Amino acid sequence: MAIKQLTIFVENKQGAVVSITDTLSKHNINLRALSIAETQDFGILRLIVNDEENAEKILTQEGYLIKITDVVGVKISDEPGKLSEALKILDKNKINIEYLYAFMARTEKHAYVVIRVEDNNAAEAALTNAGFKLITEKDICKL
Repeated sequence: MAIKQLTIFVENKQGAVVSITDTLSKHNINLRALSIAETQDFGILRLIVNDEENAEKILTQEGYLIKITDVVGVKISDEPGKLSEALKILDKNKINIEYLYAFMARTEKHAYVVIRVEDNNAAEAALTNAGFKLITEKDICKL
């Protein structure tokens, strides 16, 4: 049930991210979630899109270094403490979190969290057993 995430390494310069988003837009690829992190030498753009295979192909042709990563998506109630509950489940099951980012749906009272962990299967089982609803790429694209 893992979600495919594109990780794109970009130069730390003005216009680098807009070049990527513009390219994807021209090919009718919709961004559903994103995160940007920076290092001293380059940026790391993480995307969930409606068509990761086509996005990877297009961006690779444009010269970008792309990595596809499996991540776990979790639907949580949009109220104080609910994210902490999910993270405690992972901690209790000794599942290390490498990074995470969240996004909101326009019409629902839920938040969605994308989590990169060392063991997706263990994380999915632990969260499901604790009553959390996992989400798929299709779920994200419908939001």
